[in-house]
Amino acid sequence: MQKQKFRKRVAIALDFPTPGEALQFLDRFQGKPLLAKLGMEMIYASYLKYRINIIQEIRDRGHEIFLDLKLHDIPDTVKNAMAALRDLDVAIVNVHASGGIEMMRKALEGLGTNEPRPLLFAVSVLTSIDQQCLNEQLLVNHTVEETVLTYARNAKEAGLDGVICSPWEAAAVRKALGEDMLILTPGIRFAGSDHNDQKRVATPAYAREAGADIIVVGRIVTQAEDPVAAYNQVVSEFCGDSNEE
Repeated sequence: MQKQKFRKRVAIALDFPTPGEALQFLDRFQGKPLLAKLGMEMIYASYLKYRINIIQEIRDRGHEIFLDLKLHDIPDTVKNAMAALRDLDVAIVNVHASGGIEMMRKALEGLGTNEPRPLLFAVSVLTSIDQQCLNEQLLVNHTVEETVLTYARNAKEAGLDGVICSPWEAAAVRKALGEDMLILTPGIRFAGSDHNDQKRVATPAYAREAGADIIVVGRIVTQAEDPVAAYNQVVSEFCGDSNEE
């Protein structure tokens, strides 16, 4: 899959209680292809509780999918899981970089060499983790930025397509890794919005200036009074005068 297609894209996190609500939300965007992020809660609810093939439902509506499962296990288990995911026709999959270089290499191996394949991203440090948590609870004796940069370099060495980090570290990652690696940043809020359970957050404009290629938005769009208008505002702030699609 061509990386260029994912320069300056906005992904919407479909963090709804039920798949039906997620699909009703997407139906408000008829004729406008989106990049929809599906996390563990939606995947588990859809397939295990409601018996709905949410991936197929979303693809049938003309949208692309970022399958945000953050795989993290021993290398061969992750390889086999990725081999199963590659046939779902999703655009992006991911792993935790903290699983190590060998695990990330195995994940890429599981996706195979035939094109097209999903882009593979490595999650660096979750946006819910701050410096105190990193040092005192996880016993990582480095700054958040140093840890993110180390994980990002490991992801590049493993051959992955991109790295996921907060907007706060995006500029440093871009400087360290160059233009080839894609940078995806969650934790995006409008100025003055509630941070909710995330700590390292920023605006779409900040993420753009920091060098992010893809941003993930959630509640500022999904819980907006007019989600389409809120989404268009995000696109305008992040992409500027360029056209996202």
